Amino acid sequence: MTDETDHADAPGLADRPPARALVTGATGYIGGRLVPALLDSGHRVRALARTPRKLRDYPWVDRVEVVRGDVTDAESLAEAMRDVDVAYYLVHALGSGADFEETDRKAARTFGEQARAAGVRRIVYLGGLTPAGVPERELSPHLRSRAEVGRILLDSGVPTAVLRAAVVIGSGSASFEMLRYLTERLPLMITPSWVRTRIQPVAVRDVIRYLVGCASLPDEVNRTFDIGGPDVMTYRDMMQRYARVARLPRRLILPVPVLTPTLSSRWVGLVTPVPSSIARPLTESLRHEVVCREDGIRRYVPDPPDGTVGFDRALRLALQRIQEAQVDTRWSTASVPGAPSDPLPTDPDWAGGSLYRDERELPVPVAPDALWRVIEGIGGENGWYSFPLAWAVRGWLDRIVGGVGLRRGRRDAQRLRVGDSLDFWRVEEIVPGELLRLRAEMRLPGLAWLELTARGDEHGRTVYGQRALFHPHGLLGHAYWWSVWPFHSVVFGGMARNITRAAGAEAERRHGPVADSGTDN
Repeated sequence: MTDETDHADAPGLADRPPARALVTGATGYIGGRLVPALLDSGHRVRALARTPRKLRDYPWVDRVEVVRGDVTDAESLAEAMRDVDVAYYLVHALGSGADFEETDRKAARTFGEQARAAGVRRIVYLGGLTPAGVPERELSPHLRSRAEVGRILLDSGVPTAVLRAAVVIGSGSASFEMLRYLTERLPLMITPSWVRTRIQPVAVRDVIRYLVGCASLPDEVNRTFDIGGPDVMTYRDMMQRYARVARLPRRLILPVPVLTPTLSSRWVGLVTPVPSSIARPLTESLRHEVVCREDGIRRYVPDPPDGTVGFDRALRLALQRIQEAQVDTRWSTASVPGAPSDPLPTDPDWAGGSLYRDERELPVPVAPDALWRVIEGIGGENGWYSFPLAWAVRGWLDRIVGGVGLRRGRRDAQRLRVGDSLDFWRVEEIVPGELLRLRAEMRLPGLAWLELTARGDEHGRTVYGQRALFHPHGLLGHAYWWSVWPFHSVVFGGMARNITRAAGAEAERRHGPVADSGTDN
């Protein structure tokens, strides 16, 4: 199986023993791939997470030390950085609100101060490639904040390596999925003028290799490094080359100058799974040419024998991983900024208040494992087993108001793990064979959960359980619940009936006809 993030031992690095590395953002796209790469290189890893249980189902979690903390909290950082040699800063506050630049600034200062106080040998930060000759005030807020964070860390008193990348290409990256869906869904495109801008994309495999290599940089290195692949092209070239690699007809692309960054991001948000809140910084970053101006990283982290990964090869690797259902992390693995962390309303520490419920149970004439396969396979291409139009409309409405909508789909077509995004839900808890609990991440005037269960009863039957919970915020929340209540029998009732039917069909497909309801017990 091909691995996009395979890395070769890089000769010429400082001769150091394995390091203890602190990785922030371990639940994110890059962090989730960096951790196993560091482990495979012999380093010890401590992963910092605001919600440690989101790492519970990662295949490498038993090989790392997981600590609870936040980059804005000095106390938790001080504990997390104890005995650390290299600290990776892979977080940002983009999308957390209008003051995200101030949040980024505060977090970077706190991180640098605590790293210096703990005697950390090196900080490694992955930022954005900034265009040459463009005053910082003219940069997008996203790029401006990334550049400022890099400066703060470089001035922290701890030797820092700031890696600056433009477009990262790999299965599950936001940039790749934006490119993929634009090209696949639109054979004819009226596009913003930025499709003519020159870009130097980089494969995620090389990004991870550079990040790992930076753990062994000499102590005197305190600088930025531009990182990119061997190809420089326009975004239009990228779409045409994607079409060729994916064996699609050549695309007709008509750039127009009238699409502003806001309109561009909304256009991308409508066509691709990437919501406009994430598409906007991506598209704003493409307004200016983003091409590497130096290649100093190669002095310290030499290229592997087969060279850096070219654009076409990066596309083939990404598409292969998708076809094999081996996407380790996706852009959506990171939590939606501002997502609530309130306990489930039935937890002992819940604060109380109004709580609406829709609860249903149905016996199923199949073994629990057949029912569970249907439950765990819900969402994405399989849909939600009831009134598809209603789910589609709810997804569109969510995207119109800036939410994630239904297009995030699934990371894996068959398996889920805690922290996975699932359309406009997030997997909050999973007990294999028994329980799937989802927390809503669509825009709502309240908090919502959906629980699906498979269990046996005292009569030896399999019972499907379904529970929707809604904790309203204010009068608008109560009004929302009662406005959608008339549709519950269709949406939730239909879901329960169709899931149990699908479980029966699945069991019959595997084992032949099943008995009726089992009521003769």
